[in-house]
Amino acid sequence: MHPSMHPSIHQHLPTPLFAERILQIENNLCESLKILPVPDYVTHVYNPLMYAAQPHCHFVRKYCNSTKPILFLGMNPGPYGMAQTGVPFGEVTLTRDWLGVQGQVGKPLHENPKRPIVGFECTQSEVSGKRFWGFFRNLCTTPETFFKYCYVHNYCPFVYMAETGKNITPPTFPVAQRMPLISLCDASLCEVVRTLQVKVIIGIGRFAYDRALIAVQLLKDQGISGIRAEYLMHPSPSNPMANTGWDAIALQQLTNIGVMPYLTH
Repeated sequence: MHPSMHPSIHQHLPTPLFAERILQIENNLCESLKILPVPDYVTHVYNPLMYAAQPHCHFVRKYCNSTKPILFLGMNPGPYGMAQTGVPFGEVTLTRDWLGVQGQVGKPLHENPKRPIVGFECTQSEVSGKRFWGFFRNLCTTPETFFKYCYVHNYCPFVYMAETGKNITPPTFPVAQRMPLISLCDASLCEVVRTLQVKVIIGIGRFAYDRALIAVQLLKDQGISGIRAEYLMHPSPSNPMANTGWDAIALQQLTNIGVMPYLTH
């Protein structure tokens, strides 16, 4: 284990400055993203950091209050998770009952009737979020144990969808629309990593892992070294391997990465 990551010398800074800085970085990214052109087949764009600002800010201010040597990185909000609750992988029940995050949720500026936002009244479970937070609930027992050294952040805060309600993920954008988005999100991720003094970025899924690798290189080019990127299989039900027992796979991968002491202390 790298000495700079050892739990015994991790420095806690009980100050709201970390949370407010992260919220500002996110807001700056949202302001830049909202003026970017999107593919013609993207008819609706949701920004849960705006209409679900109450629970999102509650989450950030509750759990992002110190440096975090480990950053779990998602891609962008799911329609029944963060799109409803404002929390990464925010399956409603676990967000409310385990993370203890709540708040009023409004409506997106242009709502797709096939993907209504009902906030914590949503009865459709987000499978990825249920697996992700359910795994860490079982492993860590309390949110405080998980968040003592870890944080969870999405690479892109927006939800993109077609008129049919189909989720359109940023990696599938044509190059002309994808590259400006990636450039903005890469820079924002680097700011988050610098602010939280992250040592390990764990990309959840291949796309997030690839962007984590890029962020490590970008930071190295800026003179910031000692950061590494690691891969965690995405818990999505669209991933056949995840459906064979994601918990066991995640446990093995996190053990191999060497972060288990931070999750079971």
